Amino acid sequence: MMTLCCKVLEALRGKTLVSAESLTGGGIGTALTAVPGSSEVYKGGIISYTNAVKETVLGVPREILEQYGAVSQWTAECMASGVRKKLDADVAVSVTGLAGPGADEYGNPVGTVFIGYEDARHSVVEHFVFSGSREEVRSQTVRAALELILKQSGNGSHR
Repeated sequence: MMTLCCKVLEALRGKTLVSAESLTGGGIGTALTAVPGSSEVYKGGIISYTNAVKETVLGVPREILEQYGAVSQWTAECMASGVRKKLDADVAVSVTGLAGPGADEYGNPVGTVFIGYEDARHSVVEHFVFSGSREEVRSQTVRAALELILKQSGNGSHR
C-alpha cells in the first residue's frame, strides 16, 4: 500500500488532492498520510458516512439520494465534485459502498462500491463488486481508489 501511495503522490506533484469517504471511514486519508511529506499533495478529506453529511456538507442533492441511494454512481460523482469544491483542490476522489453486514434497499449487495474521480478536465465513476469480510471490502476499496487516481491523473491519459 505504501508503494501505491507514493506513486499517487508523485503523480500529483504540484497539484492538490482531497477525498470524500463513506464506507472507508478515512482509510484513503490514513493511507496517504502515512507517507512523509504527503501534505504537499494531500489536503484532507471529508468522512461522509451518513446521507445527511453527503447532502449538507458535500452537496449531494436529496433527490439523488432518495432516487438512487447513497451507493450509486450519481452519489459518487456528486461526492467527488462536492469535496473538490468545498476543499478547493485540483483532484478529488470519492468512495461510497456497502462493506456489510447487509445489502441496501436499492438492491445493492454487500461489496458494491462506486469510486468517483474529478479534476478540472473530467470526472469518472467506476463500479466494483468486491468480496470478502467487511475489512477486506474496505481495504480493496482504498486500493482501488488509489489506483483510479493514479490511472486518471498519473499517466496523462484522460477520457
